[in-house]
Amino acid sequence: MLTVKINSFSYLYSVLPEDNSGNGGGFVFDCRFINNPGKIPDLMSLTGKDEEVIKFLDKTPEMQNFLNKCYDIIDSATDNYLGRNFTNLMVSFGCTGGRHRSVYAAEKLNEHLRNLYKNKINITVNHYAISL
Repeated sequence: MLTVKINSFSYLYSVLPEDNSGNGGGFVFDCRFINNPGKIPDLMSLTGKDEEVIKFLDKTPEMQNFLNKCYDIIDSATDNYLGRNFTNLMVSFGCTGGRHRSVYAAEKLNEHLRNLYKNKINITVNHYAISL
């Protein structure tokens, strides 16, 4: 069965997540161009898993366009990997602090893949900078 490992990380405070599958990497998406909710005082201490940040990014057109493009790429790769009996796919999202945009994007991809593929794939989600 295919396992999709989804990561969020900080370009400032952590390193690019390591691929331990032996495949040497995966997709890496940079969220830094999207308006940063971490710069808003009321959202600064929250993460991309908190409702206030989710609402903010749900209303951000750049984030929604970005996610739709990511979904297209990852859906194509997932279909291809399933057809070729691959066992591992890694997708990482990075942003400045690794707490808002990248966490939100990772959680949204998780939700998207779970809805699309139901029980056909395994998914793990890791947030490398969320505890910093």
